[in-house]
Amino acid sequence: MDLFEYMRENNKEKESPLAARMRPRTLDEVVGQQHIIARDKLLYRAISADKLSSIIFYGPPGTGKTTLAKVIANSTKAEFTQINATIAGKKDMEEVVKKAKDDLGMYGKRTILFIDEIHRFNKGQQDYLLPFVEDGTIILIGATTENPYFEVNGALISRSVIFELKPLTSDDIKELLNRAVTDKERGMGAYNAVLEEDAADFLADLADGDARHALNAIELGIMTTERSSDGLIHITKEVAEECIQKKVARYDKDGDNHYDTISAFIKSMRGSDPDAAVYYLARMLNAGEDPKFIVRRMMVCASEDVGNADPQALQVAVAASLAVERLGMPEARITLSQAASYIASAPKSNAAIIAIDEAMATVRETGNLPIPTHLQDAHYKSAAKLGHGIGYKYAHDYPDHYVEQQYLPYELNGKEFYSPTGNGYELKIRDHMKKLRSRHIDGEGK
Repeated sequence: MDLFEYMRENNKEKESPLAARMRPRTLDEVVGQQHIIARDKLLYRAISADKLSSIIFYGPPGTGKTTLAKVIANSTKAEFTQINATIAGKKDMEEVVKKAKDDLGMYGKRTILFIDEIHRFNKGQQDYLLPFVEDGTIILIGATTENPYFEVNGALISRSVIFELKPLTSDDIKELLNRAVTDKERGMGAYNAVLEEDAADFLADLADGDARHALNAIELGIMTTERSSDGLIHITKEVAEECIQKKVARYDKDGDNHYDTISAFIKSMRGSDPDAAVYYLARMLNAGEDPKFIVRRMMVCASEDVGNADPQALQVAVAASLAVERLGMPEARITLSQAASYIASAPKSNAAIIAIDEAMATVRETGNLPIPTHLQDAHYKSAAKLGHGIGYKYAHDYPDHYVEQQYLPYELNGKEFYSPTGNGYELKIRDHMKKLRSRHIDGEGK
């Protein structure tokens, strides 16, 4: 490193955002994530002993994935190289691998390659790394906000240990904020600022587990607030509110939270909890989820979980789908709320899904069994000569518009697929079918 490069790095460190400057340099400085870095945990022992194998850090933004990678960089005797998958390509990886081979061959020195946002690499780029991870040329540390089991090559996953990082607690965030305000070396200690307790509570709560968001807010507050008559910069709750104006919606429409939230929404409707259903609906709308996606899932729920216990639920969901297309937001939020609360409050039955799933399983198992001749079409050419349609009984010619005859293939005689529950309108369906079938048992209706 020449003098000019040294000066650039030195200035960069001083002028970096507070969140970057306050990154822990050792394991003991790390706040939170004790489920993986407590002294008795595998990761702590591996880093301390400098015996790291390939790992992948997975968790929401601001939880410390890059921080832990930097701690490893400060703790290891191995060569540490960092690239970002959003801008790096195969050529960058080829250069890293070439140097790693040289360092290992000439000096016996291992290379740790940290790839931030590794899920951004396509399958071919991830495949390129595989043989070098497998033969130990490089030790991979990947960081991702996406579920690695979906977004990272399965072969890389099988050769790595997955560590899931959790959102920081409010107490963790407050500890980091107080440390940043008082640290004179890397933090804002030279500004003589005072973080009031209610402001710290507010920022810690609104940060939603994202340390970076909270530190950015406190830095903005200190840099833009005038000193009081006592010579101190007071960060009050009012100042904090201006610096972090909206709670961060931890939601990625292509990521885990997308699936987790829609899952919670569906399960709340299925579980007959309209309050929870509307709450998760609000979270999705607040994060910018496509209302058409939401209402499609509501139509599925109306059939899958409500079914004939309340046949109107599907009508409500379909009507909501049409209304969403014609209204748009923000008015569509009311329609979605109406439909979600209706479906959640409706009596439940999954008899329809059980019926079709069992029927499809039977079709797969038995194939296309012969349709009874009397049910076959008698209108097309030569059908009558083949006996198709002969002997069919027209239901409307009989009492209650019902007549007993063979409808299923003869091989499935007596097989039942649809079993109405005793919930809602299905109770009437069940009683009606029972009444019709009992007439046949008594010898009527033939």
